[in-house]
Amino acid sequence: MTGPGDLRLAVDATPLLGQRSGVGRYLEGVLGGLVGLPGAPQPLLTLFSRRGPVPDPYPPGTRPVPRRLPGRVLQAGWKRAAFPPVEVLTGHIDVFHAGNYVLPPLRRAVGVVTVHDLTYLRYPETVDDYVATYRHRVPDALRRAGRVVTVSQAVRAELCAEYSLDPARVVVAPNGVDAAWSGAQPLPPPDRARLGLPERYLLFVGNREPRKGLATLARAHAAARRDDPGVPPLVLVGPPGWGNVWNGREPDPADVRHLGFLRDGDLRRVVAGTVALCMPSVYEGFGLPVLEALACGRPALVSDIPSHHEVGGNQVRYLPVAAVDAWSHALVEVSTQPDGPTAGAARRARAALFTWERSAAVHLETWRGAAAERP
Repeated sequence: MTGPGDLRLAVDATPLLGQRSGVGRYLEGVLGGLVGLPGAPQPLLTLFSRRGPVPDPYPPGTRPVPRRLPGRVLQAGWKRAAFPPVEVLTGHIDVFHAGNYVLPPLRRAVGVVTVHDLTYLRYPETVDDYVATYRHRVPDALRRAGRVVTVSQAVRAELCAEYSLDPARVVVAPNGVDAAWSGAQPLPPPDRARLGLPERYLLFVGNREPRKGLATLARAHAAARRDDPGVPPLVLVGPPGWGNVWNGREPDPADVRHLGFLRDGDLRRVVAGTVALCMPSVYEGFGLPVLEALACGRPALVSDIPSHHEVGGNQVRYLPVAAVDAWSHALVEVSTQPDGPTAGAARRARAALFTWERSAAVHLETWRGAAAERP
């Protein structure tokens, strides 16, 4: 059994490569939350990547392992023969954490895997070919993992029911929000001009993929603009994703604008300046953009699904999934009704309940529990 501070831990840092999706931001947040946490392993952890070199600068207290095999060789070996074990690459470790559904083969280390949602089962028609493979790969990871982490009680319940897991093995570690979000200020006019951003706008943040409900939002926004031309344009932030939202007819840029992927500094200020965040998802494991909007004190219109209730509490407006008329009326109302400082303060207080330090503490306890059961 390991003692305080001597846990030998490796983490799959592949989600940190390239543009950070929700999983990448989760991993970055947990790693940052570990810094200075009592009982955190020293050195903090080893970073391992399946696809390429871990980007520099590294999170504080971490060190990357040298790449000994090309990613394609690793993937082929793990798919066909479950070889080599990851310890060949990381060195001797007690625990390996895979934060993105898939757990590589291990020799003696205990595996911990994070499952963020069950989209690949609940809405298989909305995922790409790679995520579709989770139908087969996740059960294998769950079978071999000593502990399972997820980000909401809703997903924990789904996991336990779907895979007949022992609830004691499944830990909920809600995502957090960095303190910088609570102090974010709207973009000044020169920066809005740089991004092509209007003075007033409604906002969607996330991949453009079918489960995000953008088709509903697009139709609702068009109807709202017809009813009230004062409803501001809709701004989309995030990777292009996949799926046909507008039936092949891109909307007028005066109505809908695409900003694409934004770095953290710009993203925070864009969220801080919005009239309202719109999150019409059919299904989510958590809903990080909702939490970030609350941290900025901004209104949020969100779909009425269990994970959104866990994040938003009574500080967001819930709307039925795929109900175009309800969304259209809500867009008109949020665009025309004043929003006072008291409401903003209440939203920030709700967001303050979610920190990466708290998430990291749950992860650390989970790793230690898994290591204690290591043969």
